[in-house]
Amino acid sequence: MQSPGYNEGEGRPQSRSSSPVVGGLRLAMGNTIRAFVAFIPADRCQNYVARDLREMPLDRMVDLSGSQLRRFPVHVCSFQELVKLYLSDNRLNSLPPELGQLQNLQILALDFNNFKALPQVVCTLKQLCILYLGNNKLCDLPRELSLLQNLRTLWVEANYLTKLPEVVCELSLLKTLHAGSNALRLLPGQLQRLRELRTIWLSGNLLTDFPPVLLHMPFLEIIDVDRNSIRYFPSLAHLSSLKLVIYDHNPCRNAPKVAKGVRRVGRWAEETPEPDPRKARRYALAREESQEAQLPALPPLPPTNS
Repeated sequence: MQSPGYNEGEGRPQSRSSSPVVGGLRLAMGNTIRAFVAFIPADRCQNYVARDLREMPLDRMVDLSGSQLRRFPVHVCSFQELVKLYLSDNRLNSLPPELGQLQNLQILALDFNNFKALPQVVCTLKQLCILYLGNNKLCDLPRELSLLQNLRTLWVEANYLTKLPEVVCELSLLKTLHAGSNALRLLPGQLQRLRELRTIWLSGNLLTDFPPVLLHMPFLEIIDVDRNSIRYFPSLAHLSSLKLVIYDHNPCRNAPKVAKGVRRVGRWAEETPEPDPRKARRYALAREESQEAQLPALPPLPPTNS
C-alpha cells in the first residue's frame, strides 16, 4: 500500500500544491474521512487516531498525515517492525524518546510541521534511507545526524537555513539532496565528499555565484539553481555525468556551457520554445524516482499467536 501523495519510488513527496497531505487525487472515502476529522477538536482527533491504530499494519506502514496531531501517539512505537512512518502536515514540534524503538524504520516523513529543531531521537534510527524535513522551522541540523549512514534522500527544503549544515557532508551514501527555498548563500567545500550524490536541488535560495564546490563533483547528474541571484555561470562541460541543469530566473549574463546531450533550462538554452522549468523539474524527478534504489528487502513478519 502506498502512502497518499508520495511517489512509488519514495524519491520525493509532492510539491506544496500537491503535498503528501493536501494534494494529489484522493479516494472519495478518504476525502470524506478527512473532511469529518477537520471538524473534530485537536484533542479529540488525537484520541480518534490513537484508537484507530491498535495493531501492527500488515504493510508495516503508518500514515498519520494531516491528522491535526500535536503529540505523537506513543503506542505506535510498539510496532517495532514498522518500516514507513508518515507524519506530514500536523502540528508536531517534538517527538517522544520511545520513537527510538522503531529500529527498522526506513522512511520517516516529518514535513509540514512546527519543528524548530530536529528531535535527537530521529538520529538514533540508523536504518533510515529517506528523511523528509521540509516546510518546518529548522535553522540547523544536529551533529548526530551523521549517525544516519544509510540515508539516501534528504529533504530540508522551505526551512530557515542560512547555510547548509556541514553534517550533511558526512552522509556518505546520500544520493539526493533537496535544499530549495531556504536562505543559502554558499555551499561548504566538504560537499564534494559525497561521492554518491547525483541530484541537488537549490532553487529559491540567495546564491549570487554558482557554488564552486559543484564544479568539483563530476558525478552529479542534476543541478537545479533556479530562482537565485546568479549573474555569471562558469562552464559545466567537464561534469561528465551531468544530464540536466536548471538555471532559469537568475539575472545571468550567460548560459552555462555544457557537454553534448546535456539539457539546459533557462535563458539562452537551445530548446525553442524554451521549456518550462517546472515541467523539466517534474521530468527529472520522475526519472530520479524511477531510478531510485529499492529499499532493502524486508524479512517476513514473525507469526502472531492467535
